[in-house]
Order: sequence, then C-alpha cells, then structure tokens
Amino acid sequence: MDPATIFIPLAAFGLGALFTSLRILWEYERGVIFRLGKLTRAKGPGLIFLVPYGVERMRKMDLRIVALDIPPQDTITKDNVSLSVNAVVYFRVADPAKAVVEIEDYYFATSQLAQTTLRSVIGQSELDELLAEREQINEIVRGIIDEGTDPWGIDVTGVEIKDIDLPKEMKRAMAKQAEAERERRGKVIAAEGEYQASKKLALAANVIEQHPVAVQLRFMQTAVEIAAENNSTTVFPIPMELMGNIAKGATKSLTAEEIKEYEAEDEDDPALPEGADTQLLAETAKSILGIGTGGEKEKKKEEVPAEED
Repeated sequence: MDPATIFIPLAAFGLGALFTSLRILWEYERGVIFRLGKLTRAKGPGLIFLVPYGVERMRKMDLRIVALDIPPQDTITKDNVSLSVNAVVYFRVADPAKAVVEIEDYYFATSQLAQTTLRSVIGQSELDELLAEREQINEIVRGIIDEGTDPWGIDVTGVEIKDIDLPKEMKRAMAKQAEAERERRGKVIAAEGEYQASKKLALAANVIEQHPVAVQLRFMQTAVEIAAENNSTTVFPIPMELMGNIAKGATKSLTAEEIKEYEAEDEDDPALPEGADTQLLAETAKSILGIGTGGEKEKKKEEVPAEED
C-alpha cells in the first residue's frame, strides 16, 4: 500500500482540524470556553486555540459599556403626584463567565431590574426632591441596580434620569408658583432700593438745610433738564410762603375808597355769583395788577379813620 495515499488524507484532516480550532478575539472581546459542556475559563484577546471537533466550544462576550434606554415609567411620587420618568443606564460585563453561566440574558434582566428600581425610588421620593436633587436620585438608583446585577458579573457605571413629564395641571401650578416668587423678589428689591434712596435723600436734606441756596440751584438744573425738548412745557412751582407775602402786601396797600369801589363794581357785576367774597377778589386782583404802592400805605392809614367819623 502506498504511504502517500494514507498521508494525504491525514494531512488534510489535520489541517481542517487546525483551521476550525483557531479563533481571533478583538481587544474588547472575551471568549468563555466550555469543554464537553463544562466551563473552563475565559480567554482572550488575540488568537485562541480550541480542541477541534466540538470538544471545546466558545461563546464571545463584549466587554464594552452598553447604554440601556429605560422606557417611560408611569409612577406616583410620595406626595401623590403622577408623572412619567425615563432614564438611561450605563453598564458593562465585568465577569464574562458569570454573565454566561449565572443569567440567561443579562441584557434583558438588567433592563427589567432598572425599570422596577426606578419606579420604586420615584415612589419613595417627593416631587420637589426629585426635581431639586436629581443627582442624588441617580446615585441611589445606580447603587440598587449595581447591587442586584453583581451576582451576574455586570458592573453598572451610571444612571441618568433624562426627562420628567408632569401633568399639564401641575405644570400650570408650578408656573404660577414661579411667577409669584419672581414678583415677591421684585417687590423686595424695589423696597430695598427705596430704603437705600431714603437714606441718601436724608443726607441730601441735611446738606440743603445747611445751604438753602442749593434748593434754587437744584431747581435750575431741573428746569434745564425739562426744557431739553422743544415741545416740553416747563412748570415753575411758586412757594406758598411767597403767595402769602404777596397777599399781605396787597391788603396793606388798598385804601378804603378803592375797597368800596371794588365792592360797588362787584355788586353791579351780574357775572359774580351770590355770596362771593368780593373783598377777597379785590385783594387778589390788586396783587395781580400791582395796584397801590408802598408810599401810599402810611398816608391811607390816617385817612381811613377820618372817613369813618
């Protein structure tokens, strides 16, 4: 018998076994090896040799971080507010052997555990706490999920709550609360500004009290500012003390004859209403028209008693 006829089939058989027993694993992959159904160990990365013809079998495991999206969960908070919350969970396979042996589908199991944990934590938290302390809620959920998946060889690296969907009624109530808070702050700031301005005005009043001419200077500055526009109307306020002094001077400068003359004219004037104070009107007209002089004042004082006699 020719040896070549035996060697060639054996060589082909050996080469086929060699090629079927070689595996290449990437850096982020590990191969869990089973020999006749029994777990041996995890191999990789690089070139892996397996006992051919089904003696050893391998299952690849990806060690990269997986972003697991948790669908919106309808739940009720501790203060009885119904809302919908969704989140994302970041995890990776830390022990490939446990992930294959201890759990049938680690991806599905992690997803279900994350959903139930999220609903449980939200149900134990109040709405204000959930909105204000989101980082703390994320850490609590991550710790619970990581503890639950540790026997499966899964390492949970992070949990982030993406969105909190509130009912429309609650959104309107929160908007009113925020608006009221803004108004309160505005009123407090305005009151604080008035308080500070009153202090400055008190200091300015002390300076003006020591230097009365400062009032006139300030009045002139204000008049200049008002008259900056061509179509503006400038109003000059007159102190009440000045009006009183003018009225007193006009009363002293009137003679008895002038008073009687004004009274007679008032009686003949049908335009004046009944009960009008004619003397007061005469004094006002005298002050406006400038009737009477200071030189006549002393002379008329002596003539009035003589006429009365």
